[in-house]
Amino acid sequence: MNDFEKLFRSLKIIFSLLMAGVIFISIFIVYYSYNPEMLQFVQPKSSIWVVKIPEEQFDAGAMDAIVKKGYQIVTETSSWLGPSTEDPQRRFAGNNLSCSNCHLQAGAQAGSGSWVGVTDRYPQFRGRENKIGTIEDRINGCMERSMNGKILDVNDPNMMAIVSYMEWLGEGLPEERIKEYSGYPKIVLPNVAVDLGKGKDVYTRECMVCHGEGGQGIPKPNGVGYTYPPLWGSDSYNNGAGMHRVITAAEFIKSNMPFLQATWDNPKLTDEEAYNVAGYINSFERPEKASLTEDFPDKKLKPVSTPYGPWTDEFPAEQHKFGPFIPIIEFYKKEFGITKSK
Repeated sequence: MNDFEKLFRSLKIIFSLLMAGVIFISIFIVYYSYNPEMLQFVQPKSSIWVVKIPEEQFDAGAMDAIVKKGYQIVTETSSWLGPSTEDPQRRFAGNNLSCSNCHLQAGAQAGSGSWVGVTDRYPQFRGRENKIGTIEDRINGCMERSMNGKILDVNDPNMMAIVSYMEWLGEGLPEERIKEYSGYPKIVLPNVAVDLGKGKDVYTRECMVCHGEGGQGIPKPNGVGYTYPPLWGSDSYNNGAGMHRVITAAEFIKSNMPFLQATWDNPKLTDEEAYNVAGYINSFERPEKASLTEDFPDKKLKPVSTPYGPWTDEFPAEQHKFGPFIPIIEFYKKEFGITKSK
């Protein structure tokens, strides 16, 4: 074999290897475009992310000043924004609840309307206002309803502190954990109306020890705010609050109550028990919010368990308050093509 033949043979081998490489890379690119998860094993593991424990971070002095202030506001709301505030001009909350009475573990607990990652979900469309709303709008919704008060200016230092705290709480939340910290897990709705008798039995057995026979709650030892909040009566959430809807309340109760005994992934109550006790709690009197008829400008978007009208249907008010809700859900699907879950 002369030198030319050797050179030709070497070039042939190199060319073959290059072609094989091009073909392999092309196949890999096409396959990866349809199966991007194939390389997840080389990506950083998200299991190292753990939710912050705000109380520990606060006690350790690990919070920035504005985050620390936000934490204090949401856990001691009455002292900062409510009836216990010395300056009457700073009283925005109308009751003595704290934000953390509903958003458990200062907003860190999954399944309790957690704030972990919540600022990343705004702006978003809100049917109650029929427009795109900001996180500040959402906080003010709670101020007017759950806190039975009035709104803060978006540039109010207290509002900015609350938002900063929420942003801090959600730092580093991996994408695959977002759903876990969003809203409340759904329940399977019983296709019957709330049984108030059964609801009372559940309340007496599981809730009364903390919230009292009359739903009055247990005040903190210093008398400012509550260790366990009132569930009805003059110092509770008003009738425009989301928690006044049976389905929303049942979802919250199922994932979180009895307190420190239930979690979203290890509940204690059945769906039926949560449903009945939610109806029982919401059968009592509470503060009334003005101008509720202005909620949900597009009435078709009103949740089926909203207990106040008007509605875009002929179902009675009693059924919107206590169910059964499945016939109403089916009506909106058939008439308007709208899929409702609450």
